[in-house]
Amino acid sequence: MSRIRSVASNALGVNRRTVLAATGAVSLSAGIGYALRPTDSQAATTTDAATRPAEAPIAQSRKAPVVAPQVPYTRGTTVATVAAPRTGSGFRRLGDGPGWQRKVRSELATPKSGRAGRRTALAAFVQLTDLHLIDSQHPMRLEFLRSTDVHAWRPHEALTVPGAISLVERVNALSGAPVTGAPLHFAMTTGDNTDNNAKTELDWFLTIMSGGRVTPNSGDPRRYEGVQNSGIKQYWQPDSSARDADKQLGFPQLEGYLAAAVRELNSPGLNIPWYSTVGNHDAMPLGCYGHGDSWLAEFAVGGKKLMSVSASEAKKLQNAIKGASDPQGHAFRDFLKAHTRDMRSVTPDENRAPFTAREYVQAHLDPAYRGLGPVGHGYSTANLDAGTQYYSFRIADDVIGISIDTTDAGGHYQGSIGSAQLRWLDRTLRENKDSYAIIFSHHTSKSMDNTRPDPARPNERRHSGEDVIALLGSHRNVLAWVNGHIHRNDITAHSAPDGRSFWEISTASHVDYPQLARVIEVVDNKDGTLSLFTTCIESSAPHRTDFSDLSQTGLAALYRELSFNAPGARDDLGGDAKDRNTELVLKKG
Repeated sequence: MSRIRSVASNALGVNRRTVLAATGAVSLSAGIGYALRPTDSQAATTTDAATRPAEAPIAQSRKAPVVAPQVPYTRGTTVATVAAPRTGSGFRRLGDGPGWQRKVRSELATPKSGRAGRRTALAAFVQLTDLHLIDSQHPMRLEFLRSTDVHAWRPHEALTVPGAISLVERVNALSGAPVTGAPLHFAMTTGDNTDNNAKTELDWFLTIMSGGRVTPNSGDPRRYEGVQNSGIKQYWQPDSSARDADKQLGFPQLEGYLAAAVRELNSPGLNIPWYSTVGNHDAMPLGCYGHGDSWLAEFAVGGKKLMSVSASEAKKLQNAIKGASDPQGHAFRDFLKAHTRDMRSVTPDENRAPFTAREYVQAHLDPAYRGLGPVGHGYSTANLDAGTQYYSFRIADDVIGISIDTTDAGGHYQGSIGSAQLRWLDRTLRENKDSYAIIFSHHTSKSMDNTRPDPARPNERRHSGEDVIALLGSHRNVLAWVNGHIHRNDITAHSAPDGRSFWEISTASHVDYPQLARVIEVVDNKDGTLSLFTTCIESSAPHRTDFSDLSQTGLAALYRELSFNAPGARDDLGGDAKDRNTELVLKKG
């Protein structure tokens, strides 16, 4: 693959290095990424390449220059240490455990000796995924499914905001990329940034990422109103001495917990630029119901909340969700109406309203949430005009990023993409064939099996993950497909018969234990191969908790420990050693 032609000169008709020189922009070596016109994204348009606007640099970081670390380094990563149980029964307390070793994977290319001394860093970035910032008092939450599935409600759900802030603090504390020491270019969130498509959650997410004060409360500003002070014993009642189901398993009584969980917090915001990819929980109420039912929209902001139903009724509703038999939520509406007399009164709140795809993009473009940029965090006015949520951006001289929208507005939590977006993806890869490409999405290839039509485009074909794999495999410049959704670390090698290959990197969520993010580094080994280094990171909160510490940091530590002990939680989400800290080798295209 030629490395002479740039994306700008190829797709935009402008020499990229001339543009950067004229604007005084800096390159990867200085830790700055480039968006393709962040205020007027080319990605969402269908115009010819010749008519597209030239790229513009994103805002430079205000962070002071950092001296390159000794590399490789492990401090602050799971190579050094990982939270691990230090007690063996009941409610298990966490402490410092042994780190995860790095594994070399050679399914796609044979690693050659001496490459560590030859390699050159091309790009380095952080992936955050499935933050699931939860308005835990929202009337439309499905906590009552716990009567049939104990993990349908998690005891730590009121602490997603301090947990996410602590993750931001960890990213800010990293001394560059752990293997190469290259400056971190940017962070990308790969969807399910919110949990219930609620405006409260969207505001919290954007504030956490960009910096500012955030109060994880809704309804009554003076107190918590939800299942955790309801007296219902199927939920952990932290402030009460009642012997609820979770306390019987060893969960503590923590007086003052709920008051602490809804108090104002401060986020420093990321000290690197960040981009955003949409997930099904961002796109649809409960992550599975299409927009359009006005009754459900009114219920979301209203003053009634259902907290308990029988196990048999909960099972029927859960089966309908899993089977996608009610994609527009009409049966769910009827279910709630049938239980009106069983609901409890809560304080109404207009800020809990669901948001549309257009409002999601508009919120990202709001100057109040700019942080270190870029403007719109990948989204642009072109996305608003075209009604899309996908785009491309410049990562480094030889690397582009492409964020795709795998959510299906027709309903259901699994994904797919439409024909127009698939053609756009193919065209973008062809126009940038002289640059390596990294694809970002929310859904994994295997979870893209929902081809229900989009109500806004009823005649457009929807495509599965297999179609996307086939397309990506037809382009020699694709290095990786980075995603989330499954809440599990999983790295898969994809190879085509003609030798074209790429890695699919799926990262665990930050709502279910082990609550991870991932640093990804792209290097040229100068021997006909490339390597992708993946390094998992935890939040900055200490592994050990102190039940008397309800400070912002104490709550973040408690968030991790509660998630480890959550009844019904899976213990395999960290993946195998080959899915965690790795070196993924592949041939140069």
